[in-house]
Amino acid sequence: MRTVIKIAGALLEDEGAVRGIATQIASLARAGNELLVIHGGGRLFTATLKRLGIESKFIAGLRVTDRETRDAAVMVFAGLLNRRLSAAFSAAGQPAIGVSAADARCFVAEPLVHNERSGGLGFVGYLTGVNLEFLASLWRAGLVPVAPCLGIGVDDELYNVNADHMAAACAEYLSADQLIYLTDVAGVLNGEEVLSAVTCEEIERLVQSRIVSGGMVLKLEAAKRAIEGGVAAVHIVGGASPDALLCAASTRKGSDNCGSLHPPGTRILREPVSAARAALSAA
Repeated sequence: MRTVIKIAGALLEDEGAVRGIATQIASLARAGNELLVIHGGGRLFTATLKRLGIESKFIAGLRVTDRETRDAAVMVFAGLLNRRLSAAFSAAGQPAIGVSAADARCFVAEPLVHNERSGGLGFVGYLTGVNLEFLASLWRAGLVPVAPCLGIGVDDELYNVNADHMAAACAEYLSADQLIYLTDVAGVLNGEEVLSAVTCEEIERLVQSRIVSGGMVLKLEAAKRAIEGGVAAVHIVGGASPDALLCAASTRKGSDNCGSLHPPGTRILREPVSAARAALSAA
């Protein structure tokens, strides 16, 4: 199957979690799956900006990315984190290659419109295309491409793209069979309870009722986009849990290799599910 996997930046700071994910990535690739891994790295990026003395500016909660900030993002995302993750996959027995937007114009972006102004947030963009032929050549060579959350514009500038939305866009443009978000929490939470499933229709109500907030809102919005764009299955699972990735991937094939009655995390579905409805009713 063709699968897009997005790894949360927080997980990249946990060496044990990275090793576990790398082992599962290697297993999926050996089974013949075509994998694309997308990653962010917000915490290290913020820390790097602080070390460089670059002030972080926000408008309505969105980071303003001037050229200096963008250059730091490229250094962190396409440099340190991308190479570290690619090396971990290769060490687990699966050859991987770090690819960035400028490589064969693999990920194309346009400036984000803010307050009706294109580029109002600086070098912040949204994905508009993927070089499928290039990625397919890597899969044929037995490689797993690992991509940071960057896109290249028609002006040949690199743009910072939200990693959750980039993963969803890639899944849509690649006609992926599934999209899996590996997060630093167990899934979509209602208090301490993990919702086993959420529908596209219920996402807005979950946000409005404040059952979900923060980064999970962006993930759910991106997941909804993927489902509506034709991606058959979307999962949000805890990346630090043993075999969580393998288990989520196996459910798409109609088999459960987790050794449990229910797969981990949260599935995003089209049709109403009682678990999500119950959570909304309780709110």
